[in-house]
Amino acid sequence: MSAPTTAPPVDAERTGRRIEEVLDRLATSGDPAVAAAAEELVRSLMDFYGAGLARALHLLSAAKGDPVAGLLGDELVASLLVLHDLHPEDRDTRVARAVDRVREPALDIVDFDEESGTLTLRARESAGCGSADSAKAAARAALACFAPEVRNVEVETAPAGPTLLQIGTAPTGPR
Repeated sequence: MSAPTTAPPVDAERTGRRIEEVLDRLATSGDPAVAAAAEELVRSLMDFYGAGLARALHLLSAAKGDPVAGLLGDELVASLLVLHDLHPEDRDTRVARAVDRVREPALDIVDFDEESGTLTLRARESAGCGSADSAKAAARAALACFAPEVRNVEVETAPAGPTLLQIGTAPTGPR
């Protein structure tokens, strides 16, 4: 596991002033749609970070034992940590954590291609038609929070079991 990274110190007051200055410049640029979009972006980011901080506080206050484990297992908090390169777990550990969250069908990690960002998984058992697609969607959703380095997911289905042969009873009567 890699050592946790610490964020550089930030002057909150200076950062707040900078955000206001940028929004003011956009408002005076003459394009109201651009100014409105920028304000919406700031509101969305504030909602995202506010929800993450609230969740972190809740998880810490409810933690029994290791409070960090609860934070690392939470999708929202983990995504914020990954976004800022503060997540203490390496990529392989985060990928394994995400894949473990997919319950149906159970998946095994086969390979990760760093160049393409493709993670290959194998379903432990075939769950019928469309199971590879649903497994892929579930894996992508979990990986988006825990391991955004994974840009593509491929799911190999388990080979089908042996063909069942029906054996009838022996014919009755004379031979």
